[in-house]
Amino acid sequence: MKVKYIVYTLIIVGIGALVYYRISENKKQKEEMSGGGGKGNKPPMSVSGVVVNPGEFNNTLSLSGSIEANEQVQITSEVSGIAQNIYFKEGQTVQKGEVLLKINDIELRAQGGATKTRQNLASENERRAKLLLEKEAISQEEYDIASADFKTAQAQTQLLNAQIAKTSIRAPFSGTIGLRNISPGTYVTPQTLITTLVNSSDVKITFSVPEKYASQMKVNSKITFTVAGDSVKHSATIYALEPAVEAATRTLRMRALAPNANGKLLPGTFANVILTLDKTANAYVVPTEAIVPVQNGKKVFISQNGKAKEVMVETGTRTDKDIVVLTGLKPGDTVLTTGVLTLKNDSPVKVSVTPKK
Repeated sequence: MKVKYIVYTLIIVGIGALVYYRISENKKQKEEMSGGGGKGNKPPMSVSGVVVNPGEFNNTLSLSGSIEANEQVQITSEVSGIAQNIYFKEGQTVQKGEVLLKINDIELRAQGGATKTRQNLASENERRAKLLLEKEAISQEEYDIASADFKTAQAQTQLLNAQIAKTSIRAPFSGTIGLRNISPGTYVTPQTLITTLVNSSDVKITFSVPEKYASQMKVNSKITFTVAGDSVKHSATIYALEPAVEAATRTLRMRALAPNANGKLLPGTFANVILTLDKTANAYVVPTEAIVPVQNGKKVFISQNGKAKEVMVETGTRTDKDIVVLTGLKPGDTVLTTGVLTLKNDSPVKVSVTPKK
């Protein structure tokens, strides 16, 4: 019996020793994972941060626009006829009023000679009728008929002269001639496209803004823009706005004018427009990922004496990457940008400062 009790006792002692060993090992592992078991010995969390200082913030819109020539027209003829002489060359610069094309006007000139003869005869008849009226040899009605015949002949002559003038097609403004679509001897009608004339010494940039920004748009505001394949920023000035928002797109259409003395801006190309809406002085700009929404507003974490300190902030304008902080920050504060969702107030941190772009 004694042997039996001894065996039972040894088994119980062995089980107790095993349980104690496991409890001790688990406790030791937890202490190792927590840095030795002391709350103050917890290793600092590695985070990134940016140093903020007040500066000017420009709230901008990125928009798509199109470049148009300041003046552009399709050159056509107002009268039909054979193209007798072509006085322009493709790509040539011409001046306003310069003759570009001459339509054969031999028939019109012949008609003009006939109408001129009728005008002279009507003029002489009107003169004679006036003399006879003064002598009371004819009635007032007979004189009025002679006077009307003269005025009709005079109007017919003016009409033929106007048609003859239209056979000389002139440049309506100074610019550059495009490609020629006819040859000498071509029968030209008012529907025939002869060429195009473009004045692109200045160019127009047409673009639209969402209706919520319509009230902020003003004439003489400045914009910048770039074109595909060129990183150079060009400046333009808004000179006209549509008087109403387009109902279909809910946008406001406007135009800006930009100088193009070197001719590098080609009409018909797309423009990437940057429009400044407003400017904020002494603004603190932080990355959007630094902002933590909370029940009472928003907060950020700053680094202070090796610890994370939470600061309640008020925010303003937001862009794709940044947000303006209106209150809560001081010059030189290091705002933490990573790990902010897991940080707690007074958590030890090791900050790697990222230069702000």
